[in-house]
Amino acid sequence: MKKLGLVLGSSGARGTSYVGFIKALEEHGIKPDFIAGSSMGSVVGACYALGMTADQMEKEVLSLKASHLIDLSFRPISNKAVLRSKKLVKKLDTYFKGKTFGDTIIPFTAVSVDLLSGKVYACKESDNLSLGVAASSTIPAIFKPIKMNGMTLVDGGVLCRLPIKEVREMGAEVVVCLDGLGDTRELDKDFNIITVLMRSYEIMDGVLTNYRLNENPPDLLIKPELGDMSQYKFKNFEFAMEQGYRAGIENIEKIKELIK
Repeated sequence: MKKLGLVLGSSGARGTSYVGFIKALEEHGIKPDFIAGSSMGSVVGACYALGMTADQMEKEVLSLKASHLIDLSFRPISNKAVLRSKKLVKKLDTYFKGKTFGDTIIPFTAVSVDLLSGKVYACKESDNLSLGVAASSTIPAIFKPIKMNGMTLVDGGVLCRLPIKEVREMGAEVVVCLDGLGDTRELDKDFNIITVLMRSYEIMDGVLTNYRLNENPPDLLIKPELGDMSQYKFKNFEFAMEQGYRAGIENIEKIKELIK
């Protein structure tokens, strides 16, 4: 059997679809040898890499509320973001309990971007899991950047929505990549200062991701059918997980053929 690398891309709330996809893998006895995640993909990837089942993750997703993460800053300019990151790190630590990347059952990394060097950072085994995953998930200007190892880290999706190269470097011979965001969708809506920022970010991310996919394609790219589900709203999680499961079932035979 060839070594399977699973890539879980940045995708916000749409990334809950990955839980359904993992459930489909479990039902067919397929387990990745390596996992690399970005942003929401790093959250799901870390939980799975530590040994959580899809059913356990589903339960956690359905109990998740915005209040678990939202921590308004009263000094956004000096805070460098609208929200602080303390609640985010605290919530992640309820799952990861002080563990490092080296403690995962399945080798796992999360990617973020260092504002100081301008480069992608893939977490090492000695890095704290909660901090590394939080760094991978801190949307610029929304969550305060995470300080770690002398770096100032923000969301991996800034430069690396799909960490394909990183999972190949871990040892993967076959790469299956889940992209919960998919192609940039047209919008028909009014904007405010925050949504202008987020939309601009989405457009730039879409162009960069397509460029990188042409340069370094996975063996199988899967985009769950999530319609117009927002990546920024805490709702439609059940729908997303159902669609992720459907995408998994539809691609099981392809995955089996790739890794045999």
